[in-house]
Amino acid sequence: MTTATATIGPARDATAFVLRLFAWGIVFVTFAFLVENYLIHWLGMPGARGVFTGTGGYLAAGVYGLAGVLALAAARNPSPDGLRGDSARITAVAGYIARAAFWIVLLVGIADSVISFLRVEDLLNGLVGPDLATSLGLAQWRGPYVHMPLAALALVIAFFTRGVSFVWLSLLVVVVQLIVVIGRFVFSYEQAFIADLVRMWYAALFLFSSAYTLVEEGHVRVDVFYASMGTRTKALVNGIGAVVLGMSLMWVILVLGTATRASPIIGPFISYEQGQQTYGLATKYWMAAYLAIYAVLMMVQFAAMVLKSGADWREEPEPTTLSATPATAKAD
Repeated sequence: MTTATATIGPARDATAFVLRLFAWGIVFVTFAFLVENYLIHWLGMPGARGVFTGTGGYLAAGVYGLAGVLALAAARNPSPDGLRGDSARITAVAGYIARAAFWIVLLVGIADSVISFLRVEDLLNGLVGPDLATSLGLAQWRGPYVHMPLAALALVIAFFTRGVSFVWLSLLVVVVQLIVVIGRFVFSYEQAFIADLVRMWYAALFLFSSAYTLVEEGHVRVDVFYASMGTRTKALVNGIGAVVLGMSLMWVILVLGTATRASPIIGPFISYEQGQQTYGLATKYWMAAYLAIYAVLMMVQFAAMVLKSGADWREEPEPTTLSATPATAKAD
């Protein structure tokens, strides 16, 4: 009996290590992929595959190597709460991304609406002068000099806030839509930038809330067999589904969306693509970026789901207090 126990113990530890290495590897490789895209599309440097074709790419390859080292270090330092604790740590990363996304769409949406309103009412020239007013009318200027600083500020705010909820974004969408209705039917006042703001915020609400719904198991399941399965079988289905269906789809979105400068995600973002409305919001390129943020957010949460499923399959007990609180629950 003692020998059998000694054999099972290391095997279980090895399984847990492999699961942690895989999950953290997915997280760090995903961020390395984003860094590689920055090197390729913004700095004009070769990608990691250039190492094998003889065209360079050593910096990008080094980023992936660093991602592997960080994943190994994280896997070798497990949470005291087991796989559930590591899952909570990764969920906290997803929570930060969700909070940052919320503040980005909020700050950029409000700032761009103010600028567009001043342009529509011909007030911008008197406030900032004709030269700057002309520049603010161009997405290629408004993007790097207005939107990007606000996005950086959003990253900082997200680091220090924990109670942000996408419920507030739902309320804001309703309020703006109400303004559209009242302005149109009561005051006969309607501008393109207001409708653009509704679409911008609604798209963010739809995409960025998905990870929270995933971690809370709030997605509607249409199944015949799942409800009758045991805990371990459900864990196996969830884990395999997160990898085969979830992660694979997210990688398809990221890879195809950033393959070239003409790809549907990276192309509009690089050129700061603007809508056809002259006085609408200059945020059309953000709609493309939403897909990348959504894919990264879901990828990270799928990694956390793999560890949670592994804990269920291994029948690890639920700890009374996790060492890393799932921040997504506070950043939904």
